[in-house]
Amino acid sequence: MSRSAGTVAVVGGGIIGLSCAWRAASAGFAVTVHDPAPGSGASRVAGGMLAPVTEAVPGEAQALALGTASLRRWPAFAGELAAAGADPCLRTRGTFVVAVDPGDRGELDRLAEQLSRTGRQVEVLSGRQARRAEPSLGPQVCRALSVPGDLSVDNRALLDALLAACRGVGVRFHGERCARLPAADAVVLAAGAHSAALHPALARVIRPVKGEIVRLRSRPGTLAPPSRTVRAIVGGRHSYLVPRDGGGLVLGATQRETGFDTDVTAGGVRELLTDAERVLPAIAEYTLEEVAAGLRPGSPDNLPVIGELEPGVFAATGHHRNGILLAPLTADAVLALLRGEPVPAEAQPATPARLVSRAP
Repeated sequence: MSRSAGTVAVVGGGIIGLSCAWRAASAGFAVTVHDPAPGSGASRVAGGMLAPVTEAVPGEAQALALGTASLRRWPAFAGELAAAGADPCLRTRGTFVVAVDPGDRGELDRLAEQLSRTGRQVEVLSGRQARRAEPSLGPQVCRALSVPGDLSVDNRALLDALLAACRGVGVRFHGERCARLPAADAVVLAAGAHSAALHPALARVIRPVKGEIVRLRSRPGTLAPPSRTVRAIVGGRHSYLVPRDGGGLVLGATQRETGFDTDVTAGGVRELLTDAERVLPAIAEYTLEEVAAGLRPGSPDNLPVIGELEPGVFAATGHHRNGILLAPLTADAVLALLRGEPVPAEAQPATPARLVSRAP
């Protein structure tokens, strides 16, 4: 097989699978995406935050490094997509991280220290200063961090852009769900939470993690949503509020270990709305447009699995909450694998070899 002109089957048509397919086809591979509903799944149920530091979990330094490396690739990635397909609606206004309870201010202070240690620009604001910048913030917001380096993207516009870009470079689509590996010179497993069923090395590694979101839209006479992403700490719980064009707002996200259950629960929606209303009281008058649940692909150490599972079979899964953020880096790594080249240094910690002892 000529590594520059072989056939590639990508199993999974979410943001990771489509990003890998687009990059591979652009490099000269003959690519087929296998998915009964490309552009659906967990990729369609997401907030679209690109915020590796403000979302970082203490002690997960490798995940932070991966996210930071991929964030640097995002402006060019979005620009190429806009030229090749459609506008993914990248927002560059940054993030506000807010606390509404005095007890949550300590966590905000720890995050400010973490941002400073990583060299990220951060400004500590009082509640009054935050409301001057974002008038829709409510009186319970007592402190905020302004993080201008964070980005966000409209996940559904991104999916549309990736689908258009893939078709523009000749990617073919096969509409049946794969029960086994398809025939091709190389196979990329990017089926999210369903990847575990496709290869024994992933069977005990990838698991579904349910997340529920709420989509709202402002109405005439109500305060508009904030101009930037707001990450809120409310009574120790974390939530996000991500603006969309035209007065839209995405609230998320719950996190539940319930297998492949995708039912939206009343309790999950109540939790999201209750916490968000303490941050943005005006949402009580917004239109409720949609509630939905998706299944994120989790891994034991919260790092993705990117690399060779066996000759000609590659994994690009296990991204958990960070699939959109890590799409550019993952696509670059998969393209390197298809060419028989080393993956970018930042992606090396995601190798499947670290999990070999967990495989059946």
